[in-house]
Amino acid sequence: MIRKYLIVIAGPTAAGKSKLAVDLALHYRCEILSADSRQVYRELNIGVDKPTPRQMAAVPHHLIGQVSIHETYNAGIYEKEALRILEELYTRMDLAILVGGTGLYINAVLEGFDVFPEISPGISLRLKKTLEENGPEALQEELKQKDPEYYARVDIHNTHRLIRALEVIESAGLPYSQLRQKRKKTRPFIPVPILLTAERSRIYQRINQRVDEMVKLGLKDEALSLYPFRHLNSLQTVGYQEWFDHFEGKLTEAEAIDKIKQHTRNYAKRQWTWFRRTGWPEFRAEESSKIIAYLDTMIKK
Repeated sequence: MIRKYLIVIAGPTAAGKSKLAVDLALHYRCEILSADSRQVYRELNIGVDKPTPRQMAAVPHHLIGQVSIHETYNAGIYEKEALRILEELYTRMDLAILVGGTGLYINAVLEGFDVFPEISPGISLRLKKTLEENGPEALQEELKQKDPEYYARVDIHNTHRLIRALEVIESAGLPYSQLRQKRKKTRPFIPVPILLTAERSRIYQRINQRVDEMVKLGLKDEALSLYPFRHLNSLQTVGYQEWFDHFEGKLTEAEAIDKIKQHTRNYAKRQWTWFRRTGWPEFRAEESSKIIAYLDTMIKK
């Protein structure tokens, strides 16, 4: 029986996932699926640190820039699209690579989701009113009190996810984290996950450098072009919200840049918390030969 494998490269922002994925794809002659909840959007480029044109040309990448910020997109849709692409790839090859830092998307591919309760419109209206009147901090605090486990994992600046979790909590009367991932679904592949690590200080240094580079590449102008659509769920994210606050006079330019760095560091810390719980084998991005040796032992030809 021919086995199909899915190499999973996970880790926090700035751990070196994209470059390693390309290196491994070239080595194993396979293709890459992105597991990044922001890189899926066509209009988001500089602020989401998409793979470079050279990387995209070197290896076929999937699930990057395939939807508009104006379209509805979530982990459930991502799960279906990723599995459809993998089904097609496995007709041509026995190996594929899934890479990204969105734990929810990775879990969607590996394990699937449970069915959540129907949400009352009244609950949704109440939460949206809370957001409008008291800001995202009120939602963050409510989630922290009702489900501290999910609060530690979620991007707390993504108000769409905050509202979704609180909707489920109020409708079901149970923590969102308790309802998720109860039953693993059968998949037509064998996952081979690895976790990229680095000293926290090194990760933070890379994040600061990356944000400075994004600013040089024109992140402010990109955010300005998206400002008219700032109410969209797809734009409730780090790297753009801070610029929107600047455009509204709430932050100076220097403060906006500092906030992007701070919020990205905070997000990396939550990613780290999420992935360390998996118990996946840990490597540094520069240990490519060691990683290949490990993968070769896990992938049975």
